[in-house]
Amino acid sequence: MMKLVLRLIFVLLPLGSMAQTQDSLRVLWVGNSFTYYNDLPATVREIAASQGVKLSCARILKGGERFSGHLKNRALLDTLARGGWDYVILQEQSSSPAMPTGEVAREVYPFARTLDSLVHAGSPRAQVIFYMTWGHRNGCRRPVAGYPPINSYELMQARLVTSYLEMTYDNDAWCAPVGLAWRQVRAEHPDWDLYQPDNYHPSPTGSYLAANVIFTTIFRKPYLTEVRAGLPAEQAGYLQHLAQRTVLDNLVLLNIR
Repeated sequence: MMKLVLRLIFVLLPLGSMAQTQDSLRVLWVGNSFTYYNDLPATVREIAASQGVKLSCARILKGGERFSGHLKNRALLDTLARGGWDYVILQEQSSSPAMPTGEVAREVYPFARTLDSLVHAGSPRAQVIFYMTWGHRNGCRRPVAGYPPINSYELMQARLVTSYLEMTYDNDAWCAPVGLAWRQVRAEHPDWDLYQPDNYHPSPTGSYLAANVIFTTIFRKPYLTEVRAGLPAEQAGYLQHLAQRTVLDNLVLLNIR
């Protein structure tokens, strides 16, 4: 069943019951399985609702898709052209931004810029957020001969951080530093499994961490929430706090203002 799901493109508008009410913030998610695993947008919406923030969400997601592939999708192009978005969250394929610098400059950055331009053509006031992802558990699941930085977790994560920040600065966007928070959890709680058994997709714990980082990026204030996504209260509280600290202590680095 999952193999079928990974081939589909989803356009869901709206998500849940908060459908385009006048005081809703309209959020468009553009990405792949790192976004739709464990229904990340729904968790962000639930956290937002717990803070009195209404999110009306749409998703254009396809398993393994890159920015360049999304730009061939007429549904996305039409959605961006119609406009009306407050936030657009862009997530690249999980290993593309960790590739050699020249390759990233050719095959990632230009398409990030095009997406950003299309967002603002239809929604001049929209805030683009680049969703920084995490390194695979043991380095890239498809090792790259001759490029050691992608073949260990720490070095792959460092490459992802650099590339996502470059996209953020190049487009005067914001960055949601999920990868930075992920690295901290791995260091402080190595017994907490952020990954699925495939060693790269997020477990429910990993998606909950990502949801809190992304909501903090949008909200930009401290908060407490009872939304725990099935996690124990102590663990959920730690992940909430770490996510907020990762964003709020690094606003300048993340270009958030």
